[in-house]
Amino acid sequence: MKKVCVIGAGPSGITALKNLLDQGLDVVCYEYNNQVGGNWVYNEKTGHSSVFETTHIISSKTLSQYEDFTVDDFENGMPDYPSHDQLRRYFQGYATHFNLTPNIEFGTLVKSCELDQNKNWVIVTEKDGVEKTELFTHLVVCNGHHWLPRMPQYPGRFDGEFIHSHEVKKFSRFADKRVLVIGGGNSACDVAVESSRVAASVDMSWRRGYWIAPKFMMGKPADVFSTKIHWLPRKLWQKLSALSLFVRNGKNTDYGLPNPDGPLGSHHPTINEDLFFTIRHGKIKPRTDIDSFNGKEVVFKDGSKVEYDIIVACTGYIITHPFFDKSFIDYSEGEVPLWLRMIHPEMDNLYFIGLFQ
Repeated sequence: MKKVCVIGAGPSGITALKNLLDQGLDVVCYEYNNQVGGNWVYNEKTGHSSVFETTHIISSKTLSQYEDFTVDDFENGMPDYPSHDQLRRYFQGYATHFNLTPNIEFGTLVKSCELDQNKNWVIVTEKDGVEKTELFTHLVVCNGHHWLPRMPQYPGRFDGEFIHSHEVKKFSRFADKRVLVIGGGNSACDVAVESSRVAASVDMSWRRGYWIAPKFMMGKPADVFSTKIHWLPRKLWQKLSALSLFVRNGKNTDYGLPNPDGPLGSHHPTINEDLFFTIRHGKIKPRTDIDSFNGKEVVFKDGSKVEYDIIVACTGYIITHPFFDKSFIDYSEGEVPLWLRMIHPEMDNLYFIGLFQ
């Protein structure tokens, strides 16, 4: 008899749980939080992995929803880019619709996962201070990868606040502050744009160029528009998509930013409607890569020096699975050695859901 353990009841965990139950399997899902939704459950506590107070999804509902329970099945009139609270309700609606809650143990920390001599999984959990050990034939890991911040290191010392975007919840914390945002990804652009509404000044440091795509093209969500030409050969699709972005935005250098260092699709694009607008309105000033710190002064690669009160590093996250011994599995650095970032090359009873983008 197969007995499956699912770790995490976020967007990946609940659909893994649903599909496993559809096969008639015995499944238990452990969730550290007190509700379904993962990091879409907004929480002001900085120790909790959650979205910003103003976050909306960056992929449209059309390409983000579950096939067997769409956003419109849940609630008519949901916008193309729902807010974090609308998504939280949608994920919880999915769990309710398919009656998944009886198979989820909330408030439960998975402490360790080890294989025994029969290749079964020995799972140790803790809830309300009480440890429990159970045996499973299969393990499905859906614990997410946006909760352990990757912090950059620079020579010197910064005497202001130096935080990761993981700690940003409310943007009122930037009121009247001189802010430097490091990075050009989705979180970086969101932090820069939103903080510019209240901060004394906002600068943005890029060490390389990023593709910045709008949320809408020709009146349609950009990802939906892209699928209309995705049947083309990849190189032709890249050229047509890049041309459409050039026609709409011009070049990054027109805004004082470096151009992308690879073709469209070579790295994760940044989806943001407001960055170029805000730069050209003088609310965000582009800066080059950082060279060093000196008190509250930041020295940039181009030789310029500027003082800041707070630096926000939007520099990504480290993939980590604290319930595995590091000698057994450690994907914190380098490529993830899984087929499709899901299937282990040697263990046929271990699966990872949600590590791909």
